[in-house]
Amino acid sequence: MALLEPGEAANTYKANILRYQAGADFLALQAAAPEKLASLIGGLSAEELARRPAPDKWSIQELAAHLADDELVGAYRIRMILSCPGTEIQAFDQDIWARTGRYASIDAKASVEMFHILRQANLALLRSLTPAEWNLYGIHAERGAESIRDIAMYYAGHDINHLKQIEAIRKQHKG
Repeated sequence: MALLEPGEAANTYKANILRYQAGADFLALQAAAPEKLASLIGGLSAEELARRPAPDKWSIQELAAHLADDELVGAYRIRMILSCPGTEIQAFDQDIWARTGRYASIDAKASVEMFHILRQANLALLRSLTPAEWNLYGIHAERGAESIRDIAMYYAGHDINHLKQIEAIRKQHKG
């Protein structure tokens, strides 16, 4: 099996993420995600939220913290592109962020609240964009040119991906 170059791996991952939301209203999907996340963590104990499905996989608590942190990153990227089209978009290592951001110790409900507040702010901005602004882009360090539309679509798929992971972990708890 041929190994993928870093950019190829990033583009393959992005294509997989975009498949989750293909053909759907990506803003509506984004709007629904915080409530879906809140319902998925509801009723779970601290132990269930913190339990990893495998040693190298994130817990529900860590996934919720990641969604909140990633929403913050998206907010920054969109605003940088609006203020400086063509700007470089820094990539980040999500596993390092999980470790240095202490995802395993962040209260899941606080992560959901932060995700919800940031998502509302980002959606308000996205819904106010002109048609031309949707096409403004930045240059992602791994994935190349990404327009604001690309980023918004990506975030909808990214949400679905992680919500499905949380659903799978919940099923393991019951099994």
